Amino acid sequence: MSHRGRYATRLLGTTSLVLASVLALFALLASSTGDPWRGFAAAALLTGVVGALLSRFGSADREPTRREALVAVLLVWTLVPAVGALPYVLEGPLTPIDALFESASGFTTTGATVLVDFGAMSRSLFLWRALTQWIGGIGIIVLFIATFPQLAIAGRQLFTTEAPGPEQDRFLPRLRFTALAILIVYGGLTLACAFAYHLAGMETYDAVANALTTLSAGGFSPAARSFEDYPAALSWVAVVFMLFAGANFALLYRAATGRPWALWRDPEFRAYLVVLVVGGASLAVLLAGEYGWAEALRHGFFQSFSITTSTGYASADFAQWSPATHGLLLAMMLIGGSAGSAAGGVKVVRWLIMVKVASREVRHTMHPRAVLPVRLGQRLVPDDVIRAVSAFVTLYAVLLALSTIGLLLLGSDEISAFSAALATLGNVGPGLAAVGPMAHYAELHPGAKLWLTFTMIAGRLEVVTVFVVFTRAWWRRPARHEPERPRLRWRPDGSRRPASESASGTRRGERRRERRADDVA
Repeated sequence: MSHRGRYATRLLGTTSLVLASVLALFALLASSTGDPWRGFAAAALLTGVVGALLSRFGSADREPTRREALVAVLLVWTLVPAVGALPYVLEGPLTPIDALFESASGFTTTGATVLVDFGAMSRSLFLWRALTQWIGGIGIIVLFIATFPQLAIAGRQLFTTEAPGPEQDRFLPRLRFTALAILIVYGGLTLACAFAYHLAGMETYDAVANALTTLSAGGFSPAARSFEDYPAALSWVAVVFMLFAGANFALLYRAATGRPWALWRDPEFRAYLVVLVVGGASLAVLLAGEYGWAEALRHGFFQSFSITTSTGYASADFAQWSPATHGLLLAMMLIGGSAGSAAGGVKVVRWLIMVKVASREVRHTMHPRAVLPVRLGQRLVPDDVIRAVSAFVTLYAVLLALSTIGLLLLGSDEISAFSAALATLGNVGPGLAAVGPMAHYAELHPGAKLWLTFTMIAGRLEVVTVFVVFTRAWWRRPARHEPERPRLRWRPDGSRRPASESASGTRRGERRRERRADDVA
């Protein structure tokens, strides 16, 4: 019996069971600390029942087709925000649309929030909110590969479908070990970040919650005004770990296993550092007249690292800064972090490729017959990668324009509409004007919230994966072609043979038949 078409069902069931287990643990945690726990328990029960049913009717015995892998990824990223929204609806103060927005913002590590009254939610809900970003930061698919061996056959398909860059670095022989190595680095840095926050003066609960949302490049701080009310020393701690969050985890693994020179040899990492430092210094110069040099350096570098890595923390209300700083911040949102990181945005490596392609075309104007390959460091960039990057940037721009126009039609002003579209598509979180860092998305039209929920998921899945659904080929059923009958040619003896069969092949076949006859005799 064929199991084709049942892989997505099995993956959805497994996902639901894992989330049900986490929700059940949160119910126990909430009950032990005196927080409301029935919402978590009800969500765990409902998700567990659905997961058991889906797992019962699903199968992962065979490797899925490309279409099945895409369906699985898209359905998982539809299911997960819906499940994550249940505690907000059952135990929190949010409506279903707001809860879905908040949950999607968490799992996609966007950090855009609809919370108005931070005192209306329990500490357990805030910790759940932070954990959704930590899970989303490394990618739910990677967790599946590391945790469930039965998915190892299709692991590489799913991982490359959700991959945050043009190409994943296969730095270990098997993808499951790769995922495990990344999780070790990710988890180790999260623990180190929480410890550093605590040493710098942050209470334990805040240290854990902020560490979960720092390494995930998420930005869901339990503090209503993000890092503005924390001591200045904590801002510099955050800067260090946001640098890690936006870097390629494969390179961080190499550096942690005795090859630190791999970081500096990587052209994307070097460009990533240049963007962070130049952006921070430029902001500091623009802010020096308002804050003084010491505070200007802190705010400048904090916001440069926070926005470029798509973390979305704020050390001040940058929506009140000058238009020049706003231009810089919007440019950083567009650039993004490194491929293979938790960061959002277009990614530095794509911009490097686009710049090199543009440079090649300029040189082609002077030397039209010259062969000018595109190189990234010592690597030759294939034409198919260039085409993929060009397609990604084009689709990214199209979705950004459509989102901006949609928000304008739903009543947002120009600055709010463009910055909200860019901040959600790039998984940054806060924008400018009405959706600034000390504001929220709660006042937007319900239709705008649903559209931005889609935009956040599209940005997390690298846009192209989502656009596939809107193509005609996606909805066309694969045609079942009958095997083509071979054309026949006449043999010298009057019989006929297939046209593809050569004379030498005929003689070899005759010799094989003779040997088989001799063996039988």
